[in-house]
Amino acid sequence: MHIALDAMGGDHGPEELITGALLAVEQAELHVTLVGDEVLLGSIVGKLAPGHSASSRIRIVHSSQVIEMNEHPVEAVRKKKDSSIMVAFDLLRRGEADAVVSAGNSGATMAAAVRVLGRLEGISRPGIASFFPTLKKPVVLMDVGANVDCRPLHLYQFAVMASCFSRIFDIENPRIGLLTIGEEGGKGNQLVKEAYALLKNSSLNFVGNVEGRDVFRGDVDVIVCDGFVGNICLKMSEGLAEAAMQMLRNEIVKSLPAKIGYLLARPAFNRFKKRVDYAEYGGAPLLGINGIGIVCHGASSDQAIKNAILEARKMVKHQLNAAILKSLAADDNDRLMES
Repeated sequence: MHIALDAMGGDHGPEELITGALLAVEQAELHVTLVGDEVLLGSIVGKLAPGHSASSRIRIVHSSQVIEMNEHPVEAVRKKKDSSIMVAFDLLRRGEADAVVSAGNSGATMAAAVRVLGRLEGISRPGIASFFPTLKKPVVLMDVGANVDCRPLHLYQFAVMASCFSRIFDIENPRIGLLTIGEEGGKGNQLVKEAYALLKNSSLNFVGNVEGRDVFRGDVDVIVCDGFVGNICLKMSEGLAEAAMQMLRNEIVKSLPAKIGYLLARPAFNRFKKRVDYAEYGGAPLLGINGIGIVCHGASSDQAIKNAILEARKMVKHQLNAAILKSLAADDNDRLMES
């Protein structure tokens, strides 16, 4: 299996990304293609893995351009045809890679994927899914930012795609909830009310509405919303986790008993930190594109990149897109809209 890595994306530069790639090929039987400035990437690989057995499964493909984080996604993709992310998706299109991973501009990554690969048949709007830690096990939230204005059919398709994605993590019949302001079926705006009817009449395991306070309980496996609401949820949860850790640190240093208590409870604190660390979940899959792609946090560590590459491998291995097409076929879109 071959995974193409946009080695020019991310906040920490290529070295962190390449380290993650080396960790991935050490752990699993796969090859990673680094896409970017071949001279720069070659020198970093030479420094990080001299004589390393895993380096034989790392190759470099040159690209002359980079899409920066502050660039407009669609314009950048149109103008920079030889950017690292465009070249990476072109490798996938040509069959020289099985999946693409990027920690670069997330909007540009989605735009490049759609431009080069197109949408999966039957999908109106590709979206971005993300794992959320809960009291029980991680839940998949979709969409988390790709589509801020949605129609009811889009939310249904998000549910289909996120449900299929969650199955590759051994969830046999994912329970799906619709994020809104009340548990009753009539609660929410017009979009949510109409999406509720579609989901209720589908073959999916739809269990009803989910309120914001229920997101972290872990009573469902998939939560569906539009990208505007989903992105706010994602950023708020990241900020809350960071704030909670900082509040704890501030309280611990205030007294000697608190410091002693921290030393005794440090293993528990470390486990909690690991549960809420985005690095543990790799990256966010781009669902609905005609291929496999993952976008990572810009500040991704080498561990996060490693986990994203392994996640991409798992998506390819479980033939995720074939599963999505099969699930869509079980519910005819026209029939759903008429009902």
